[in-house]
Amino acid sequence: MSWAGKLLRVNLTAGTCVSEPINMKWAKEYLGSRGLASKYLVEELDPKVDPLSAENKMIWATGPLTGTMASTGGRYTVVTKGPLTGAIACSNSGGYWGAELKMAGWDMVIVEGKSPKPVYLFIENDKAELIDASDLWGKTVWETEPAIKTKHQDPQIRVSCIGRAGENEVLYAAIVNDLHRAAGRSGVGAVMGSKNLKAVAVRGTKGVGNIKNPKAFMEATRAGKAVLAGNAVTGEGLPTYGTQVLMNVINEVGALPTRNHQDVQFDGAKDISAEAMATPRASDGKAHLVTNQACFACTIACGRISKIDDTHFSIENKPQYMNASGGLEYEAAWALGAANGVNDLEALQFANMLCNEDGFDPISFGATVGAVMELYEMGVLTKDQLGIEAPFGSAKALCHFAEITANGVGFGKELGLGSARLTKKYGHPDLSMSVKGQEFPAYDGRVIQGIGLAYATSNRGACHLRGYTIASEVLGIPVKTEPADTQGKPELVKAFQDATAAFDSAGICIFTSFAWTLADVAPQLQAACGDEFTVENLTTIGERIWNMERDFNNRAGFTSKDDNLPKRLMTEAAKTGPGKGSVSGLDKMLPEYYKIRGWDPEGRPSAETLKRLGL
Repeated sequence: MSWAGKLLRVNLTAGTCVSEPINMKWAKEYLGSRGLASKYLVEELDPKVDPLSAENKMIWATGPLTGTMASTGGRYTVVTKGPLTGAIACSNSGGYWGAELKMAGWDMVIVEGKSPKPVYLFIENDKAELIDASDLWGKTVWETEPAIKTKHQDPQIRVSCIGRAGENEVLYAAIVNDLHRAAGRSGVGAVMGSKNLKAVAVRGTKGVGNIKNPKAFMEATRAGKAVLAGNAVTGEGLPTYGTQVLMNVINEVGALPTRNHQDVQFDGAKDISAEAMATPRASDGKAHLVTNQACFACTIACGRISKIDDTHFSIENKPQYMNASGGLEYEAAWALGAANGVNDLEALQFANMLCNEDGFDPISFGATVGAVMELYEMGVLTKDQLGIEAPFGSAKALCHFAEITANGVGFGKELGLGSARLTKKYGHPDLSMSVKGQEFPAYDGRVIQGIGLAYATSNRGACHLRGYTIASEVLGIPVKTEPADTQGKPELVKAFQDATAAFDSAGICIFTSFAWTLADVAPQLQAACGDEFTVENLTTIGERIWNMERDFNNRAGFTSKDDNLPKRLMTEAAKTGPGKGSVSGLDKMLPEYYKIRGWDPEGRPSAETLKRLGL
């Protein structure tokens, strides 16, 4: 049935590791990964718990397609209550760690309590133990992973760990695996740090062999790979340019948030684009981009590996950053670049490397820097406070901020709060470009109306990956809708949100949805797990997951007032581009969205909706 059929429950307070069977009824209702882990969380956790208290729980989870030959079947999620937002947090990562956990024979790891001292969890097939990590505490991700492999004398161990940002409880700290793949959003790394858990290291040699119909599964996965290969985005654009292919596209559409969303176009976009990454530098004749890279079982290979110019100021006398490493994705390039008016590609890569090295989300970090730069230009923050002059466009300030956030020193501690808390502290909360405390990704909700609604209603705070309407509104996938239109966007957002929940829960990458619909996923799940996973059932599963997450947030204290956008997007019109003069039409779309969802005017799922979905 493709599930391993068991979970590992780890109590850090007691120091115990116990195997339990998976609730298979829940598995069939919530599929796996995001859905199944969230079901366990909402059943076991008080929604009002302090995210950084010992009472919070963390769940690492795979999906039924994780570890199989399904394309992109290497994903895993970390589910907890997030410290950045106070909402349910589900952060997704690729690489190889998820497949390794599945090959060790586990669907999930549930972590409870708090260890009295730093530890890491080591899983080797059926065996699991907590090991003293006092010697690893204070080390970066880049130091921790090789140290664990060396200690166990096994280079094939996969490690999911935190750096110093997680230890210091930076509220947007990430959990990093394979050195530069990350469960990056909502502060899951800070929860891990609060529990004194440095890493989860896994070695699995069992493989994934419990496919229901192996012959049909091979045929279904082969057909799915052919669809991906024949698609312009998954077969050409992403392998060649990565997600950075979007930089110039979104800038031309006039939806590239610039200088903390004061503008919607950035004249330096071309300097930090995918094309710039592939162009030889004048200084040394070498391209910034070294190669692309794939995660486990991925036939798309959108990952970037890049190398900074050895002569760049950011790495002067820092040889540890002169090697090729994980390169810029579109969201990171935007947040570190256009959001701050910085068009220095090498500086962006340096800041990105620090985010990987010490484990913090480049989206929230970069967007927080944008708010700080605006506060600096307003005279609210000074050089003495920041440790550097910090106008928009300063590459040196960006690099400085990345270093002090990674190190947790000086104003870096303030940056670690995220933009919502920081701007509120300094008297200008409207300058935080966030929803529910989580910073926006790289699309302007004034110009692209659907994504604005998706931000406002996302269960984990502002997020593009919870309903990527950009596919339809900009790229025309699966159908073209007009970015400026508000009509029809509530239906579009709901459809994308529900489908995304199903994709995530299957254990595959959301990027497959540029080419696949649920009609491509269903045959793979049917062959792997059972015939009940039809398109209709998967759609219902996605809707069930979305409403379950929403109900948790409602019980945590969130209301319709939290489904909002910053004042800037509602009242300050876009200044340039095709959407010039536009503001968000959220006030028109939100009531209709609630109605379509089967929620009351306060944004609460009705009793009828809950009953229909089995909630």
